[in-house]
This record gives sequence, structure tokens and C-alpha cells, in this order.
Amino acid sequence: MAKGKKTVYFCQNCGHEEAKWLGQCPMCKEWNTFVEERIDSGITKGTTVAARAVNEAKVVPITEVSADDDTRNKTGIKELDRVLGGGIVPGGSLVLVGGDPGIGKSTLLLQVCQRMAKQQKILYISGEESQTQIKLRANRMGEFSQNLLLLCETNLGIIRSVIEKEKPELVIIDSIQTMYSEDVNSAPGSVSQVRESTNVFMQLAKGLCIPIFIVGHVTKEGTVAGPRVLEHMVDTVLYFEGDRHASYRILRAVKNRFGSTNEIGVFEMRQNGLVEVENPSEYMLSGKPENASGSVVACSMEGTRPILLEIQALVARTNFGMPRRTAAGTDYNRVNLLMAVLEKRLGMNLGNCDAYVNIAGGIKMNEPAIDLGIVMALVSSYRNRPIDEKTIVFGEVGLSGEVRAVNMPEQRVAEAKKLGFETCILPEVCMKTVKDVKGIKLLGVKSVNEAVAIF
Repeated sequence: MAKGKKTVYFCQNCGHEEAKWLGQCPMCKEWNTFVEERIDSGITKGTTVAARAVNEAKVVPITEVSADDDTRNKTGIKELDRVLGGGIVPGGSLVLVGGDPGIGKSTLLLQVCQRMAKQQKILYISGEESQTQIKLRANRMGEFSQNLLLLCETNLGIIRSVIEKEKPELVIIDSIQTMYSEDVNSAPGSVSQVRESTNVFMQLAKGLCIPIFIVGHVTKEGTVAGPRVLEHMVDTVLYFEGDRHASYRILRAVKNRFGSTNEIGVFEMRQNGLVEVENPSEYMLSGKPENASGSVVACSMEGTRPILLEIQALVARTNFGMPRRTAAGTDYNRVNLLMAVLEKRLGMNLGNCDAYVNIAGGIKMNEPAIDLGIVMALVSSYRNRPIDEKTIVFGEVGLSGEVRAVNMPEQRVAEAKKLGFETCILPEVCMKTVKDVKGIKLLGVKSVNEAVAIF
């Protein structure tokens, strides 16, 4: 059968294929996401499934499969190991690392190579930088072992041959949007190329049992560029958060088949690379103003790690008919909901006031446990009365003004005590759980009225 070329349209969000352009994708319901690409039609290269030998497929009972979770390979970076669930799974895991340009994706992976190349053979494949550029960046980090091999190539066929020949113990791909296959006619970075490239690396990882890290660019919406099927194909998806102009970075797992998706890793960008932040709470509270109204310290849980953060609020009379609301680092709609609770349950006249809520440091938190902290910050700014600097608050606020229980209250109180806080305002239903914690004054509240009455 002779080959021909045809034009199809792919959804950039989910990878759905259509024969003609559509304004809205029928699968993910997103608008204006279809792009035109030319593909080959007819008989594809390679053998078909029917032509394969029957004895190539091996069926193994699940009772005979060995899986030891203790055999993870440590990266040498504790914060990264925490996010990965204890380390790299050696049985061919595929990890996608996404983030804004310049936030530190390549730097972190090069630091992983620096530490792991002392015992393992690592292949670093770059499609964006030359070997000289990589070497200049590596010189700022220190000495590297000869076990780190560099390959500057974008052709998937050549990359596959090199991996099969060298058989490294770890492969880094930087980045997936620069790779291309000669079997696909579209340009590198297109939906077809990204999907085909990811499929090739997935086959290499599972077939040769080689862990592979893939760097992925992000769109202006903050998601990995390319079809959403890219995130479905990989085992782990890690996202870098934080302003690239700021010094700190937060690594968060949004998907992990081998561990929890609630853990985060905190790093600080320095001249010699990313440095782990062992005590994120102390780092987030540095620079907190003294005796300032509208400033409250709250506690949020990220996996098993409690993080203390400063919530700032500014309430001022508006000069316009429509008051302005702004939320940075937390959910905008949640702030409006809590302000409505204050108006209804406390009788505060916030309808003619502008309100600005910010989580200091640029960190993003959406846990309900910071609700009481937002409420206390808003009341403090509205009344222009500062809250004691040694006081910490946490608790979820309901629509009737009640303060509801949160998970792991004992860990939150212990973290506050460790950093020198003397008073803790928390839900009264959590008092039984934290009664054994000594050295800090505990004030249990049932509603926002009781919490506000304390100060």
C-alpha cells in the first residue's frame, strides 16, 4: 500500500485527534486548543503485533514478582528523595520535571548527576545546550566524576542507539520538547513529536530497567507543554514552584506512582546551585515585621511536614464604588467566602473596604487549616490592632462561623513550640489530641467569635 500524507488536528491539552478543526475539544472541553499537523498514512514501520512471536510475551504470576521498596537509589539530595517517596525506583521509572524557564530544573538534575555519578554510570542528554555550556554550569557546582557522560542530540533514533549501547544506570533528557522522531513529519515540540518521544523513552525505561528523568517546559498557564497524555504516561510528575527572581524554590509532586503526592521539597538558589532548606518554617518567617497589624503566623501541613507561614492582610476604605479584592498565594474565592463570614457572623462592615491577602514569601497554600489565620489577619488589619508575635493560629472555618478540626494538630503544635511560639489558637475539638504537648499555651476555640475575642 502506497503511503500518503494527510492533515489531522490535535488538541494541545489532551491529545485528542480530529479530522477537522473544532473550536472546542469534545474530550477536555477546552477552547481553541486544536493545532494542524501532517502525518503519514498507510502501513507504519516496524512489525505488527500479529507478526510477533508468541513466545516473546511472558506471563508471570503476581506471586512470583519480587518488589522490594527498600532498594531505592538515593540521589544524595534529601529534599528530592522526600518528594520522590524515598529515592529513585531502579526498575525503570519515568519522571517528568516541569517548571518555569530559569527556575532550576536543569541545575537540580545536574546536581543529582554530580552526586550519583560517584557510584553509577549516568548519561545526560541535552537538546538545548552544547557540551561547553553544560561544562560551564558544572564548573560552578564543583568536581564531577568521569561516570557522567554527555550527549548533545535531538534525534530519537540516535539517542535510542546510544542508550542501548552504553546501558547507563540513569538517563537525563533535557528537554522533551526538543526531541524529534524521523517517523513523524511534524516539527519538534508538537503534539505528535512529544507524544512519540515520551513513548520511546517509556519503552526504553521499562525494557532496559533504566530510570529516566525528563525535563518539560511549561505553558503560560503553568502546565507542561504538550498533550495531557504526557503526564499520564510517566510514573512521576514533579513541578517547581516559586518566582524565578526569588531565592527559594519549592518542588512538589502532583503525581507519584511510588509515593505520596503531598510531600514538598524546599530549596534555595545560590551561585553554586540549589541548596536544601532543612527548616522551611524558619526560612518562611524570616523578615516578619514586628508589632504590625494584619500579620498572623499560621501552620499548614505538606504531607508529613508542618510549615509555618506568615499571612498578611490589608483592609482599607475604598475610594471607588466597587471594593477591590486581591489574594496572592491562596484561593481568591476562599478569601471572599471568609470575608462574607466575618460580615454575617461578626457584623464587620467590609462591603466598602478594599481587602488584600498575601502569603509572605510567594508560597502557595490552599489547605483549609489556614482559614483561621486569614480571618485573624483580616480582623487585625480592620481594627488596626496587632496580634502577639509569639502566637500561632490554625483551623478550618465553616460558613456558620464555627472552627472545625484539622488533621495532625499535634505535629503543628510541636513545630510551633520548636520555633519559640508561646501561644497557639486552635480548634477546641483538637485539644484532646494535643494535651500532651507541654511548654506552649493552648487556647481552644469553637467559633470565630471566640477567636477574635482573645485579642
